[in-house]
Amino acid sequence: MQLSLLRQKSELANAAMQREILEAEAKPRLPYFDQKLCSSGLPTLRATSIEVLQINVGKLCNQTCTHCHVDAGPDRRESMSRETAEQIIGVLANNDIPTLDITGGAPEMNPNFRWLVEQARKLGRRVIDRCNLTILMANGFKDLPEFLAEHDVEVVASLPCYMEENCDSQRGDGVFKRSIGALKRLNQLGYGYPGSGRKLTLVYNPTGTSLPPSQHELEATYRDELKSRYDIVFSELHTITNLPISRFLDDLLRNDQLDEYMQKLIEAFNPVTVEGVMCRTMVSVDWQGNLFDCDFNQMLNMSLPADLPRHISDFDPARLGDRVIQTGRHCFGCTAGCGSSCQGAVVKVGAAQ
Repeated sequence: MQLSLLRQKSELANAAMQREILEAEAKPRLPYFDQKLCSSGLPTLRATSIEVLQINVGKLCNQTCTHCHVDAGPDRRESMSRETAEQIIGVLANNDIPTLDITGGAPEMNPNFRWLVEQARKLGRRVIDRCNLTILMANGFKDLPEFLAEHDVEVVASLPCYMEENCDSQRGDGVFKRSIGALKRLNQLGYGYPGSGRKLTLVYNPTGTSLPPSQHELEATYRDELKSRYDIVFSELHTITNLPISRFLDDLLRNDQLDEYMQKLIEAFNPVTVEGVMCRTMVSVDWQGNLFDCDFNQMLNMSLPADLPRHISDFDPARLGDRVIQTGRHCFGCTAGCGSSCQGAVVKVGAAQ
């Protein structure tokens, strides 16, 4: 399919087109994810529990990043309603799910973001804010660092490089300087310091078609560089592989690199990672309350099977906690090398095969 067709379709048709592209026959022939599991002697991928409820509260964002699998930006208007937010809090109140993971877009731009945080924390839940950092420096949001600190919200923040040029090339001009300013403000509130109870995690995404380097080694480099250059500290670093979805898929198609990138992911398949992929212990919720296995399946509109609950209003932890995971070739992005998840590399250094 031509890249231009992707941009002419509606959101649902666009997702279907992306799935068609990813699952199409290629030369050389690429295996499907389920085939790779079978040939590696692994069973069908299933959920084992629900430890995380990850909610995507909308696609509105103050940035337009080239690698964004959500296709978020300032022109998007999708936003979770108060009714859906209340249903999510109801699920937390009635089920023993320890973590609410809030993402977007820039999740803080949703008008119900603070209410969701307050209600989840009242229930004693761990709350994660997947923050792009620059929103903390934007007009109307400059009190967010204090709000997050007051409620002991964990901040997981994207910072694709400790060098300005590399960061801005992925996330836009001026993003790096604003990100450094936001990190300094978080540090002033105790974020990133051992013993403070305020966790600050940085997230690295590669540029181009590279796979992430060793998370352990890169974390050490980030720690040294950010401390020496800007006197910034943080708790830990996560490395996340870019999945061939949305804008990154567009770039791969534009540069005729999709087959090459998919081959790289498949060749790096590590069976050790399968046990720890994030979809096995989470449920993803979109801005309308629809349920998915993960945020990536959500963006490809890979709905749960019809015999399972498909909306937050029908949430059933017993059935969802033992479901078969919907997979596709994009899943190779989570199982390449040391693996990739919202919690960073799946296996420790030295465990990759």
